[in-house]
Amino acid sequence: MSDWRFSRDAIGCFRFVRCGLDAATGVVQLVYAFDDGPEMVEIITIPGAPFALDAAAAQAVERAVQLLHLLAGVSYYKAAVPRDIRIEGYSIDAGTAAFLTDVYENGLGEFAYRNGLALRGSIRFPAAAGNAPAAPALGLREHAMVAIGGGKDSLVSIESLRSAGVVQTVTWIGSSQLIAACADRTGLPTLNIGRQLAPQLFEYNRNGAWNGHIPVTAVNSAILALAAVLHGVDQVVFSNERSASYGSMIEGTGEVNHQWSKGWAFEKALASHLRSHVAADLRYYSLLRPLSELAVARQFAKSDRYDQHFSSCNRNFHIMGERPAQRWCGICPKCHFVFLALAPFMSKPRLVGIFGRNLLDDATQTGGFDALLEYRDHKPFECVGEGQESRAAMAFLAQRPEWREDAIVERFAREILPKLGDVPVIESLLVISGEHGIPDALWARLRAHLAA
Repeated sequence: MSDWRFSRDAIGCFRFVRCGLDAATGVVQLVYAFDDGPEMVEIITIPGAPFALDAAAAQAVERAVQLLHLLAGVSYYKAAVPRDIRIEGYSIDAGTAAFLTDVYENGLGEFAYRNGLALRGSIRFPAAAGNAPAAPALGLREHAMVAIGGGKDSLVSIESLRSAGVVQTVTWIGSSQLIAACADRTGLPTLNIGRQLAPQLFEYNRNGAWNGHIPVTAVNSAILALAAVLHGVDQVVFSNERSASYGSMIEGTGEVNHQWSKGWAFEKALASHLRSHVAADLRYYSLLRPLSELAVARQFAKSDRYDQHFSSCNRNFHIMGERPAQRWCGICPKCHFVFLALAPFMSKPRLVGIFGRNLLDDATQTGGFDALLEYRDHKPFECVGEGQESRAAMAFLAQRPEWREDAIVERFAREILPKLGDVPVIESLLVISGEHGIPDALWARLRAHLAA
């Protein structure tokens, strides 16, 4: 093994070698390898150790660690995408294998498209005969472990849960100072989970590995599910709105969804898997699923508590690469979309104060906004709303005296709007959907708050 070299196209097998949690320290090891190459070890550290686990909780934790092992493996598998997948040390049932295949195929959809790879039908997880034993109810206490990402969406969820009287812990993964500052601003209990990728992955990237977008929300969801079981709480809450279920329509390819693991199909599948395979009383759901991006923006605009703390600009969260000196780079699709989505619901001075400039009065950015409108371009591979939402917001601004003379808005009204036909009115996109996984009792308390 000492003379093994990473050679992407020569690799035949991806191995899930082993995984485990040290309950005394809260350290999880996830171990992978290609062929007979060196082990790649990812480390997850969950604060709160030592964890005292009875037999049922220990079994649930073991299954949660295995699920995390399988989902986090996508970061390493994608480096070579070999046809052979092996799971060593434990086995999975056919339902789990089908779930994993779905996550890998759809979650790597953008990755496959950008790299010219055909992954559908080639990803096969080995399944053992029979079904896994049903997961027990653990008697988890009513408490929400809420994922915070530093952007407007998770802050809307946190404040909505606060309004409903739900006890919550604000949780994030990694060392982002921006997220830590937002979490601190909530004034709620926090949990900061550590994640350290195997260093070989970066070496393999330099040596020609396939690279690109992975379904990171799937991985983060598995991490929080494990943390929830360890801490004995019954809810894992994310903040993915209904717009996340719709991807970019690519001519000749079809739909490619950058944020598939934020969509409703993944949420339903993971929620069901956790109840059947990990803990029967563990609930996983997105609080914002009934809302469009515009409805989330309207909710956020109701309070200025986080105006100088939040950022949805993904350049703040790249593992490697340039980071903006300010909280908003002002030129990426996320900056464009969040500015546009908030504009109908905020005063112009407040919004410009958040971003530091008026993005809708910068003619050099027309291409970025055209992509949001799906005008002469497809929706960006980013976590942004649907084209109809951007069109509705822009049409609304075109009728507002304070916005209609700005360069991007004026051009939209003059050049684009006459070619679009019917553009939905903004109110039609603020309607609450009935499609969600929010527990019934909580939804009864939340519905009026979100509709107000």
